[in-house]
Amino acid sequence: MLTHHVDLRGRVYALSGLDEEERKLLARLKAFADTNPQWHEYQNLWMAEVGRFYEERGLARSQIMETPVYRVGQDIGSRLGIAQGKMRQSDYRDELEQLILTRFKTRREFCEATGLTEDMLSHVLARRKHLAIDTLYSALEKVGYTLHISPLPR
Repeated sequence: MLTHHVDLRGRVYALSGLDEEERKLLARLKAFADTNPQWHEYQNLWMAEVGRFYEERGLARSQIMETPVYRVGQDIGSRLGIAQGKMRQSDYRDELEQLILTRFKTRREFCEATGLTEDMLSHVLARRKHLAIDTLYSALEKVGYTLHISPLPR
């Protein structure tokens, strides 16, 4: 019996609190994914099954999306999509872009706050260049963030 699941970003989801029916649902999703179905087939199945399962328990969509079963189902789908070449694995640039979109009005505002040049940021977000780790650390520190090292998913 699995006690936790580590997703592609290193987030740990506790599974020890799942009831028997949730464990069975998760086992069905994993077993289906292990047959290597087309990515869209898995996506259609897991979303429908998890949604139906928790709606019958009276949970709202926003609550369903916070459950470990939903998060693990989503992660399994991501791994399948990456393996089949349907999507790419995210990296620090995705998180950096999300930070900019949610905390700053513009990229320029972010650059002014961090000391990065707009030209360099544009190259980094377009995946043409990387930031040196000390440059990234310093920039993030200026806006109240830091780097995090996490284990690679199995």
